[in-house]
Formats: sequence, C-alpha cells, structure tokens
Amino acid sequence: MAIQWYPGHMTQARKKAEETMEFTDMVIEVLDARVPAASHNPMIDEMRLFRQRPQLKILNKADLADPATTQAWLNHFNAQPNTKAVALSCKKPGDAKKIPALCRKITPHRGTHLKPLRIMIMGIPNVGKSTLMNALLNRRVAKVGDEPAVTKSQQRFDIDDTMSITDTPGMMWPKIAYESDGYMLAASHAIGRNAVIDEDVATFLADNLLKHYPALLNTRYKLEAMQLNVATMDGVDLLEAIAKRRSYKRHDGLWDMEKTAIAFLTDYRSGAIGRVSLETPVSRQEMMASTQPNDTDPTESDTDIVNASETPQ
Repeated sequence: MAIQWYPGHMTQARKKAEETMEFTDMVIEVLDARVPAASHNPMIDEMRLFRQRPQLKILNKADLADPATTQAWLNHFNAQPNTKAVALSCKKPGDAKKIPALCRKITPHRGTHLKPLRIMIMGIPNVGKSTLMNALLNRRVAKVGDEPAVTKSQQRFDIDDTMSITDTPGMMWPKIAYESDGYMLAASHAIGRNAVIDEDVATFLADNLLKHYPALLNTRYKLEAMQLNVATMDGVDLLEAIAKRRSYKRHDGLWDMEKTAIAFLTDYRSGAIGRVSLETPVSRQEMMASTQPNDTDPTESDTDIVNASETPQ
C-alpha cells in the first residue's frame, strides 16, 4: 500500500511559504537524521532555488540515529552547492545555540542592525522545528506535540536585534514518489496515523532493522532467550515474537498485532531499540536506481489528490 498524506491546510501553508521566501535571506531545513533524504520536501528546494537562497540543513534527532550513517549524510549534503549541514538534537539547548553563528557564516552580508538576517525555518511535520524554535529563543513560543502537523500557521520572532526567524507549519508535498519513503516517514511519525496501517508500517520497519541492526533487536527483545535466530526472521516473525514476549493478546486469545505494532514503532521513535538509521546515501542511490517512482505529474492540481483528514488521529 503506497502511503500518501497531504492535508488540505498544507496547500495554504505552501502558498504562504512562497510569499515569505521573497523576504527571507536564508532557509533552515530541519530533517530527521534517521531518514534525511526521505524527510526532505522537494518543494522547499523549488522555492529556495527560485529565490536563490542559501540553506542550512539540520539533521535533527541525531541522538537517535546511527552516528556513522549520520556522518555519511553530512559529507553528502556538505558537498552540495550553497549548502551547510549539521547534525544535532534540538532537545539539547547547547546544540541549538550553535545555529545563529552558523547562519551568520552562511550569509555574511546580513546580520547587522541596518540589515538584519531574516531566517525561515522549514521542514516536514514532526521533525522538531518547534522544539528548535523554543531552544533558539530560550522560551516556549511554539506549540510542541508528539503528533505531526501541530503548527498550523507561520510565526515570526526576533532572536536578537540583528536576526529574526520565521517558523512555518510542517509541510508535505502532494505525492510521495517512492513507496519506501512513505513507510520510512510513517515509521518516524511524520505522517498522521489516519493515513497508515500501523501493522504494515511496523512490518516494513522490522524488515529494515532485521537487515541492518539485528544485534540491537536481539538485545532489546531477548530473541535468543526465545531460541529465535534473527538471521532467519522476517518482519512478521519479529512482531509475532514481540507479541509473545510481552503477552500481547486480544480477548479472543489471538496475538494482538496492532498493539504490538504500535509498541514496536514507539520503541523505534523513542530510541529504545538503539541508534538506528533507515537509509544511507548509498542505499538511497541504489533504491532510486532500481525503483520506478510513483506518478508525480507536477501539473496535477492539489484538489486531484485524495487527501487524508486534516487532523491526525
């Protein structure tokens, strides 16, 4: 099942972002460090490049991602023109405090009382933009939640007398080109639950982690103690093992796979499994070379997209 999620309010958010970009000096794009390419909204590049604005890519939630893979992504992004990339955790105030100085280096012609630096922060839902805003300003100015699409309107604040920042709503794009991207985004909680089936997402995630992080799964779920071999398991096997390990049963006596899926996804999102990444620059290149993208006709109007409910469930 291909996952698509483009709530109606995001059309207006995109139009407002295009207007604000004209009066912006640079863009901060916040990405999920576990899925840096999948969590990149291609529409941000379209707006930014049209106005010729430089960018700072922040790989947020780096404390949850595989450090070696994150470094590979930083090397990849920093090789791109007019781009600087850093990895951090917006929940650590010290990390966020480094950002203003980085922004000044990217735009040395701005950042004075006469020419204040105007920054626009963008990204998909639930990657930590509001948490970053609160850390930068050292006060709670943006609503933070554990569901995607909490922020619904733009907010502008002064960091100091020489720098201002505009927070924008989390913004998806009308069609996700690659099916695996939809599943990675859903697993990382960037897509409303009303648009996904938790068991399908959990199975995808389990298959990915079994392939790349079997030792972490074995440690977290004590699979060897159950006389299970991670080398021969698939995603369904892993979820069934977790259900048995935790005695997740329904009233009819069958294993509760929905509850198991939610618990497994929560373990991944919280970092309980360990520091993992779902894609690398190499795996991304291989996926794009071997996978036919979904139809992404840019002439198709937003109203042609079958949108999920605007409010995540």
